[in-house]
Amino acid sequence: MLRVVPLAAGWLLPAAPSAPRVSQARAWPLAHGVLRQWRAGSAGAVPRPALKTPKGTRDHPPAYTALRDRLLAAVVTCFKRHGAAAIDTPVLELRETLMGKYGEEAKLIYELQDQGGELLALRYDLTVPFARYLAMNKITNMKRYHIAKVYRRDNPATTRGRYREFYHCGMWFAEPKHLSCARSLCCFFCPQDFDIAGQFDPMIPDAECLKIVHEILSDLQLGDFLIKVNDRRILNGIFAVCGIPESKFITACCTVDKLDKVPWEEVRSEMVGEKGLSPEAADHIGEYVQLHGGLELIERLLQDPKLSQNKLAKEGLGDMKLLFEYLTLFGITGKISFDLSLARGLDYYTGVIFEAVLLQQENEHVEEPVSVGSVAGGGRYDGLVGMFDPKGRKVPCVGVSIGIERIFSILEQRMKASGEKVRTTETQVLVATPHKHLLAARLKLISELWGAGIKAEMLYKKDPKLLKQLQYCEDTGIPLAAIVGEQELTDGVVKLRDVATRVEVDIPREKLVDEIRRRLEP
Repeated sequence: MLRVVPLAAGWLLPAAPSAPRVSQARAWPLAHGVLRQWRAGSAGAVPRPALKTPKGTRDHPPAYTALRDRLLAAVVTCFKRHGAAAIDTPVLELRETLMGKYGEEAKLIYELQDQGGELLALRYDLTVPFARYLAMNKITNMKRYHIAKVYRRDNPATTRGRYREFYHCGMWFAEPKHLSCARSLCCFFCPQDFDIAGQFDPMIPDAECLKIVHEILSDLQLGDFLIKVNDRRILNGIFAVCGIPESKFITACCTVDKLDKVPWEEVRSEMVGEKGLSPEAADHIGEYVQLHGGLELIERLLQDPKLSQNKLAKEGLGDMKLLFEYLTLFGITGKISFDLSLARGLDYYTGVIFEAVLLQQENEHVEEPVSVGSVAGGGRYDGLVGMFDPKGRKVPCVGVSIGIERIFSILEQRMKASGEKVRTTETQVLVATPHKHLLAARLKLISELWGAGIKAEMLYKKDPKLLKQLQYCEDTGIPLAAIVGEQELTDGVVKLRDVATRVEVDIPREKLVDEIRRRLEP
């Protein structure tokens, strides 16, 4: 039996005491007795369970599942267009695999402990499991995408698409060992992730990751968006020239990462009051991290008297300049901003980082914009695979994640506001009869259609009324109805009805499949 316990940063919260063990021989009679009491509603019975989903989770009815599937299909189409292969990994990972990779966010990991003695945890994202997969299988070159659920003990905000269980969707590049970094692309809710691992020349995979984000957000037509980019080496160089000891780089980075949510004054206060930085150092950091721009800002920082003398910052700015040159060739720099406030709090990032945000909602049906925060993010993590490899061999990687749940919340609101109906099935033809005692004729015809690969349905009544059958077509969006009555059986034809126009045509039975296929051609 698994017990779920949230993790604090670096230590394990005590779990509730284990329930007394019940022998297998007694388990069923005991459960059966409780169930009998419950059904009878007798005094002292076990209380009825609350009919609700756990906090931060949700059910998806058919219409929304269909909408989500369309969204995922659009993202996967983009990943495949860029040559990525799909992988999957267990939802459970060893606790030691996940710990020490997420910085302050480690407190959001769900831990599970079973009676076999293994300390387990629900995966927090898809990037760390991918790094473990590469190290375990000794893979040094791979371009992959991954779509799966992840779990975080976060404070849910369902109206903003923030859940405790959600899909991650992303793509990653793993490169053979090279001074360039690894690339990984992943998506938030279902996360969908895209990563590249392996050896490639600098910034080429990174530029492709940003191109993928641009393609997906443009194809989905969510409204105006901006992709912010930065580099951890530039941030660390800024901290160094501002007099911050290296031991405080990560904590300072996590604080800077809050700039997209709170004003600089609050970030500065946390740096000084909680992180122990001097007011002078915090002010100096503020002069840099509030800058944003494009290639001209990169050129200016390359001439900065202090940053130009720092090796990390100089390397990062050089790669950022090269990245913008490639993005110019891709024709997407109009949606890219070099933003020094972008930090992304996860510990494993080592180079380029990026995040996409929606600027507004271009939807006439929604009175107020839907605030969902970032909708994609990722970056380079060249050292993560080496943390799992027995010999510490590094595999550069870079990737991106798409925030499926957050995007879905926007599409869901639009669907509700517009009253748009989403088809929940792909049925192409309803087999119908106008008279009684024709069930055998329906069964035979629908079997012929199924055998030909046609998606067909019929009502589960012996003698349904024709009007009810046609109304079912209209309600569910089925485009065609194949009607077979006594006269049609005698003449060897089937009456094919276009549900939208209500036009009916007699089709010879042997030509029915070809006619259906012709009408359904896009």
